Amino acid sequence: MTRTALDRELQSLQDEMTILGSKVSNALEESVEILRRQDLEAARRLIDADGEIDERRYALESEILVTIARQQPMATDLRTLAAMLEIIADLERIGDYAEGIAKITLLLGNEEKIPPMPQIPTMAAKAAAMLDRALDAFLRGDVETARAIPREDDEVDLLYNQVNHALLEMTLANPRMMEQANCLVWAAHNLERSADRVTNICERVVFTVTGDMQELDTGS
Repeated sequence: MTRTALDRELQSLQDEMTILGSKVSNALEESVEILRRQDLEAARRLIDADGEIDERRYALESEILVTIARQQPMATDLRTLAAMLEIIADLERIGDYAEGIAKITLLLGNEEKIPPMPQIPTMAAKAAAMLDRALDAFLRGDVETARAIPREDDEVDLLYNQVNHALLEMTLANPRMMEQANCLVWAAHNLERSADRVTNICERVVFTVTGDMQELDTGS
């Protein structure tokens, strides 16, 4: 394959990865909005939609492996394809976290809600924004941005700790809220783990550009 043809193939794969990333980012924020509204029907739709995310991930993985086998790319091209395999796995996992939050909505059902936890939608927005910027950094080969994004994980961790603390105080005051509180802690945990997955993606950006695989500083 000529250089031009390989470039076209790489661009097509990156375009597909971008679409997957957008779907995952949207699902993450939507899952929290569904939880806030306790919208059971929307929760079921999001759970069903996770199947499309899974299918896209595995189809793209297959295309990447075919490209590697057929073209036997070298140096940066090979690193790019190898990094994409890892990134789409992280994207699929973040999609699973969004699906998990939708399942939490179903578990809560129509029970009387715990007072709103504003930290949870803030966590979702921050994690989704980090994800969008990490994918953009990959497409642009922006190592500086990739190194900076993981430091924002501290903000997500702080919000997670605030949720835990608030819900603990709430259940101590009213033990009947224990089950609901546990569900919301689980939802916050999924968001915290989503931000951690974004750090993995940033590490792949650095690897693609520099050839060095290293754990990025989250500022903790």
